[in-house]
Amino acid sequence: MSTHGGRPLPAGAQQEEPRRRKGKGLSRRSLFAAAGAGGVGLAAGAVVHAAYGSAREPAPVAGVVPFHGEHQAGITTDAQDRMHIAAFDVTTQDRDELVALLQEWTAAIEAMVQGQEIGEGGATSGDYDAPPEDTGEASDLTASHLTVTVGFGRTLFQDDGGARFGLEGRLPEALIELPHFPGDALEEARSGGDLVVQACADDPQVAVHAVRNLARIAFGRARVRWSQIGFGRTSSTSAAQATPRNLFGFKDGTANIKSQDADDLAGHVWVSGAAGAGAWMNGGTYLVARRIRMHIETWDRSPLREQEAFIGRTKRTGAPLSGGEEFTEPDFALQGRGGPLVPADSHVAVAHPSNNNGVRMLRRGFNYTDGSDGLGRLDAGLFFIAFVVDARTHYVPMQTAMAKHDALSEYLRHTGSGLFAVPPGVQPGGYIGQTLFEV
Repeated sequence: MSTHGGRPLPAGAQQEEPRRRKGKGLSRRSLFAAAGAGGVGLAAGAVVHAAYGSAREPAPVAGVVPFHGEHQAGITTDAQDRMHIAAFDVTTQDRDELVALLQEWTAAIEAMVQGQEIGEGGATSGDYDAPPEDTGEASDLTASHLTVTVGFGRTLFQDDGGARFGLEGRLPEALIELPHFPGDALEEARSGGDLVVQACADDPQVAVHAVRNLARIAFGRARVRWSQIGFGRTSSTSAAQATPRNLFGFKDGTANIKSQDADDLAGHVWVSGAAGAGAWMNGGTYLVARRIRMHIETWDRSPLREQEAFIGRTKRTGAPLSGGEEFTEPDFALQGRGGPLVPADSHVAVAHPSNNNGVRMLRRGFNYTDGSDGLGRLDAGLFFIAFVVDARTHYVPMQTAMAKHDALSEYLRHTGSGLFAVPPGVQPGGYIGQTLFEV
């Protein structure tokens, strides 16, 4: 009787040829045998990469965002409509295991962003008596412009016991512990983390598949600390994208930095010229994450005039209350019968670069809804994500001002927070964070 994977085939059935595998190369078991116990560095990175194809950059494919480059994808990439972000606590104490994890993540991400399954056997063609190397829920879906961006938290470098993973002297000065801002109601289980993974895609299942598989790969070395699914981008990162709306119904991110703004990206987003402890961050950036719950029910009972005064823009077009169109610069000096047409405590006024030493940020936030709180109120709001060159200058002062003076704060409650160093992009044959771990 013919068998397949140790299980008898039905009578009359023919032994099928092995299914063409989407991933190529070695299995992870073979990988570590080839790399040697605890082997890390360029040699091991090359072996991991070989398990998923050639080091040559593939030709452009529709729906595929290039993985390799000077910067990580998922920052200036045209903002997708779906997001799954997760922070991880690293549980291993072994530096080699951490590096091996980042190498495996890199290889898996390279496959997933091309719409391929992970590993030699993928979801269905591996050892029948072993767990699949890919969970399979995205097997019939396209790449959907998937991007996966990885960052490092301050606690990856040090904890109460001192330095971790031999990273003494490698903690960038800009990777601070964010202060407690006025009005914060932070939950420990929604904040911090050693690693962060931001997966964005046009299809929510593709984004969830990416985080799920990276969590599976991390088993025994890192575990999920918190995660959030987002829908409906709340900013545009390209001049070709229309400005979206947040859950308050207003256009959000009108003044966001766009991928075409090379000078603003260089001055406000990308790290460059760093020396000493932070030199490995050149070409990288810093990710600020804040889970902001909106008091939806209270807002929905507020008059339109009051809503527009809180925001500083019209609800229909997004134009500033001082007049013009959506992208017209607000005139904060223009007076009406009751004072400035754009109130001084409006969100637009408090957050405007002219009131914050000219600093700007690249925002990539998403709406979220997590059911209700048991009292009939939606647990919904904005999962705020911004990329900045230095949170000390480009986020902390602005958030402090907004927490104190922004009238919109009455309708907001910050429940989660994190700051992560996002290393530069990956070159063919390399791995995420290579500049940190290899001097």
